Amino acid sequence: MSVLVDGLQYANWSEKIFRQMRAGGLDAVHVTITYHENFRETVHNISTWNRWFERFPSLIMQGFTAEDIKTARQTGRTAIFFGSQNPSCIEDDIGLVEVLHQLGLRFMQLTYNNQSLLATGCYEDNDTGLTRMGREVIGEMNRVGLVIDMSHSTERSTLEAIECSSRPIAITHANPERWHPARRNKSDRVLKALAETGGMLGFSVYPHHLKNAEHCELQDYCDMIARTADLMGAERLGIGTDLCQDQPDSVVEWMRSGRWTKKVDFGEGSADAPGFPDMPEWFHDNRDFANIARGLEAAGLAQADIEGIMGGNWQRFFASSFAPARVDLPRGRE
Repeated sequence: MSVLVDGLQYANWSEKIFRQMRAGGLDAVHVTITYHENFRETVHNISTWNRWFERFPSLIMQGFTAEDIKTARQTGRTAIFFGSQNPSCIEDDIGLVEVLHQLGLRFMQLTYNNQSLLATGCYEDNDTGLTRMGREVIGEMNRVGLVIDMSHSTERSTLEAIECSSRPIAITHANPERWHPARRNKSDRVLKALAETGGMLGFSVYPHHLKNAEHCELQDYCDMIARTADLMGAERLGIGTDLCQDQPDSVVEWMRSGRWTKKVDFGEGSADAPGFPDMPEWFHDNRDFANIARGLEAAGLAQADIEGIMGGNWQRFFASSFAPARVDLPRGRE
């Protein structure tokens, strides 16, 4: 079986989910460890993961490099790569970028839904693009090997990040706007710029990002991926499910509202349905990736392209993205 990688999940982690990962053959997954947490709280979340690695060593392991995906496959485990959906974890201190990378953080969004110290989030009315600090942090992320993720960012911020970054960036969990006009889904202009600079798009199965929400049909989803391959090239595509399995509805309030408001921010949902939406019938948990692979085959994609989208492309991207940028030393200092 070819390598299987998920570009984003935020589940209510448990032994049950870890065993479902193994049953589904998931070799690696980028997991969200921070939404609105500050640095100290993020370190606490890493400590929680350390305890899970200690309790379930036959099921999961921490991933630091793409080579760890190979190790996970060889030992029958799932490699866990940490990511943050908000730059709150670095607070206002650029030095914490390197510290968090040393602790295992491999992805960081420059914004969640709101304006941050770095860039503009997709729910703001005015898209002011990158800030001065944002440009500085991008340079530091490039240096240490921390991937810039623009999944929740506005059009201008995303395009400016692509242009500013010296290394390819990622949109780990979103879909094309032309297929479904959710605020978080991306325009063809963004997708073309992402592909032209070697970046990656992970396709989401979160219902608010799908045409017809939980009623989205598998073949419509997979046909959309095939059309996006025509636009971007299949080698720039992966899966980023945004799976929030077993999370209580109260977690949605934390995701959307954090500490920035006293009200409940319904965000992508509606006042009539403030909790998590129902998942489409073809993807409920980590045992369902095979449905997507079959749908891609029915959509007419070549087997090599399917294997890339299901994980090979993420593995290649990890290999070129997670290490510090090369520094050429002066002669005699090698």
